[in-house]
Amino acid sequence: MKRTFFSSLLLSSILLVSACNTDKTTEVGAEGMNAAATDASEAVANPTVDNPNVVSDTEVPNPNAPVMTFAQAEHDFGDIKPGDVVKHTFEFTNTGKSPLLIENATASCGCTTPNWTKEPIAPGSKGTIEVQFDSHGKSGIQNKEVAVRANTAPSITKVSIKANILSDGSQGPLAQ
Repeated sequence: MKRTFFSSLLLSSILLVSACNTDKTTEVGAEGMNAAATDASEAVANPTVDNPNVVSDTEVPNPNAPVMTFAQAEHDFGDIKPGDVVKHTFEFTNTGKSPLLIENATASCGCTTPNWTKEPIAPGSKGTIEVQFDSHGKSGIQNKEVAVRANTAPSITKVSIKANILSDGSQGPLAQ
């Protein structure tokens, strides 16, 4: 019993000492080890995430920034037939103090296609975002969003559409 205990203690000590003396720079290289250590220490020291859509606690929002104000930010197409392609134009006004420029508009689904005013919208002027929805292959209630990225604060504004796609009867009667 003493011999087994002594042997395992000796083996553990040898492994511990040899593990501590291993020069890891030969495996990764000095640059890789130093870069990894630097990256790790910077991540611990600075855990913030750079998000341009969030104003920091010390940063004051730009009072002259453009503001996208929608007459209506949601539209309900109601009941539509399967395969229908419907469109709605969202109208907005730049209620800010500088020209508004839409960088991009992206839909939450490939069945929804946005098209927007490409030229700068002066303060007090109006612009549009046309949203087309293709119901092909869809059924039931559909809710879709379009995220509009512009030089506003916050930089992303969302509009949404809704539709109820009726059954075409190919799958039998609807349960009431």
